[in-house]
Amino acid sequence: MMEEQARALGWELRLAAAVEGARGRPFVWGQHDCALWAFDLRRDLTGDDDMAALWRGRYRTARGAVRLMRRLGWLSLETAGRDLLGEPLLSLHLAQRGDLVLANSGLGFGICLGARAAGIASSGLVLVPLSACALAWRT
Repeated sequence: MMEEQARALGWELRLAAAVEGARGRPFVWGQHDCALWAFDLRRDLTGDDDMAALWRGRYRTARGAVRLMRRLGWLSLETAGRDLLGEPLLSLHLAQRGDLVLANSGLGFGICLGARAAGIASSGLVLVPLSACALAWRT
């Protein structure tokens, strides 16, 4: 299991700025999609390594993303999350603002905002109830 990362000074402002910055920005596979946005934000909130460097810019379509995930040994987003982040929190109710989440729906990876989670979907920035998420990881 990965060690819990300390959050960078001013992480709350970075989180708010990232959510605001994603409004109106179009979804683009391999540039601005659910995984890149969430993992880039995790890096910015913690100062941790750039985990998204493994896949950034290496696909341009949904099919390309799936092929790349398989090459990296991940059969699903959950597998990728567990491989990169360790075991998720025991309960979704333990998720706090800034934690990474994995939604049950087409949202994919996102960030906990409290009672809601934000993520990037084909329609752009989407907010869903935290209860629509399956897993969460502490950042």
